Amino acid sequence: MDRLAAMETFIRVVETGSFSAAARRLAIGQPAVSKTVAQLEKRLGVRLLIRSTRGLSPTEAGRSFYDRATRAIEEADEADRAARGAGAGLTGRLRICAAVTFASIHVVPRLPVFLAAHPGLTLDIVLDDRPIDLVEEGIDVALRMGPLGDSSLAARKLASVPRYVIGTPTYFARSGTPAVPADLAKHVAVIYARSGNRETWPFRRGTAEVSVSVSGPLCVSAAEGVRAGVLAHIGLTIASSWMFDPELSSGAVQAVLTDWALPAVDLWAVYPTGRMPSAKARAFAAFIESELRPADPARERDDPEAAHRMRMQAQADC
Repeated sequence: MDRLAAMETFIRVVETGSFSAAARRLAIGQPAVSKTVAQLEKRLGVRLLIRSTRGLSPTEAGRSFYDRATRAIEEADEADRAARGAGAGLTGRLRICAAVTFASIHVVPRLPVFLAAHPGLTLDIVLDDRPIDLVEEGIDVALRMGPLGDSSLAARKLASVPRYVIGTPTYFARSGTPAVPADLAKHVAVIYARSGNRETWPFRRGTAEVSVSVSGPLCVSAAEGVRAGVLAHIGLTIASSWMFDPELSSGAVQAVLTDWALPAVDLWAVYPTGRMPSAKARAFAAFIESELRPADPARERDDPEAAHRMRMQAQADC
């Protein structure tokens, strides 16, 4: 029995929760997966998996074996890449998760540069505004915004941008432009939330702090819905500059109350718990970080090719 192949098969069973799903992921038959796991349990002399109403789950011994097998596979992959040399580049599939709007505006348009640098890579991108289970979905790296609810996640901060009160010129012409945060109580808000049609927006200017409760007829659970509501002139919202970057540049929306600060939005690269991030995942996170890093206007103007090379070198160094 090929020990590394058996380890990889077991890893996929744990990650997917079933023999059939693991077989689809590995592009082999389900009987072959079942047989490999049975042979692995026989060789080790312990039971690695148990069945439940939710599918297959690892025993305590299985969880311990999974953690070590994952590290062994990753180290073997790293050894292969090191033997081939740095010039061989990254290969295989990289499964990424990101929020729909952020990925559409800021990730997908930048991918030609990343793929040109790593022609051996295949990207599988899951677009979802929800914080999905990275292990269950087989995600290598997720791009998440805002505070991380789970402190056990392996994460790295990539960038941070301010939030603004944003609306269309048509909306402000109809409803007036707020001069101070308190004026927002009289405005219609498009709210980005899971439930309810009210939320509180905290503002700061110097040592002054004020919170304003806003409400509106439209509450949506996805950023694209917030964008659609604002662009339909229904109301204003608070959003990161990432969410409305094209419209802020074109003037289709305007930021108001800019002398007051809202909490910034952080972007994180999040990796599955219990394993070392792969070289592919680290390279992708480094690429996004370099692309979103504030540019040096003088360098971009005087030598755009050098600026591009520096971004790609930052990616390679990771």
